Amino acid sequence: MRKTTFCAFFIYDYLSIKSNSMLRKLLLVFLLSINALYAAAQSGKLIVGTYTNKGNSEGIYVYDFDSKTAHAKQVSIIKNVFNPSYLALSKNSDFLYSVYEDGTNSAASAFRFNATTGEANFLNKEATKGSNPCFILTDGKNALTANYSGGSISVFGIKADGSLTSIKQNIQHIGSGPDKRQASAHVHQVLFSPDKKYVIATDLGEDKVYVYHYQADAQAPLTLKQSIKTNAGTGPRHLTFSPNGKFAYLAHEFNGKISVFSYNDGNLSLLQEVATVAKDFTGKIDAADIHLSADGRFLYESNRGDATAINVFAVQKNGKLSAVETVSSLGKGPRNFTIDPSGKYLLVAHQYTNNVVIFNRNTQTGKLTDSGKQINVGTPVCLVFSK
Repeated sequence: MRKTTFCAFFIYDYLSIKSNSMLRKLLLVFLLSINALYAAAQSGKLIVGTYTNKGNSEGIYVYDFDSKTAHAKQVSIIKNVFNPSYLALSKNSDFLYSVYEDGTNSAASAFRFNATTGEANFLNKEATKGSNPCFILTDGKNALTANYSGGSISVFGIKADGSLTSIKQNIQHIGSGPDKRQASAHVHQVLFSPDKKYVIATDLGEDKVYVYHYQADAQAPLTLKQSIKTNAGTGPRHLTFSPNGKFAYLAHEFNGKISVFSYNDGNLSLLQEVATVAKDFTGKIDAADIHLSADGRFLYESNRGDATAINVFAVQKNGKLSAVETVSSLGKGPRNFTIDPSGKYLLVAHQYTNNVVIFNRNTQTGKLTDSGKQINVGTPVCLVFSK
């Protein structure tokens, strides 16, 4: 792109002497378009979900993010939404969906989103009929929420204008675990399988992973295929699939371990369990999030208790993990994190230090180093990049 721009300017300089004014004007328009496309390719919208009940956040924050420099510039705030702690974008980034985490008044919210300007228009919200949704997911036909306190899954249809229908289905989990934080079911995540035939739900309160058949157009899209019991008292929290769809990685909140599964047509088979803290670690671990790099070579996991760290693993050909490094997250309460579309940066939302820390990411080794850049924002929890 840099060479193209240089050549184009050279041609323009030459034609400014040799050619007529109309041709010069047309070429100038062409040059401006090329430069605009180049600038757009270097940046995208970073959308940050927060907790608003602490008084230091006004809602959902939208930033321009430059993938060359890691510079972020705030462009808008989506206000009048309570505790939008988790977000999901439609495939083309034209609609944004948010949880509305407010106890028995909890809901899911829909917005029309302009990925060019970062502006959003509220469409509607619908009650989840399950308290404190902490995760939201969409495939353009339905939106699903994982309701933590309610221990349930809610499914909403999506209308042509992007707004939500009233609730189509609510699935209640019933169960508990041995830890005092497991007095009842706590659904923490819902995730589509790679082939979109299933929805996987992690239940932190029951120490279970549920696999549901998914039929997008059905009035009740979810039907149970099976549930898988994990180790008692571990609190399965978040799961992610490898890009090739052959493996799944599950982070357990209480003990910080990662379970590695082979995956085939809705079936999970345990291959490995790896620790994310030293054997003699005695503090609270509180694992939070887990993601793979786009090429599937590296896995990252965050611990947000006393072990405020990002753990890096290399992924072997057989799906198993080998440790690369553990680095401080450089903040308190690292929750959700994300890798930017260029793959060069890993961004971590810190709920308690009110900042998003930006790490340089070595795409060859997977290792992280502090970029020295941060985004100051109140109580950040969720980070999403638009297309």
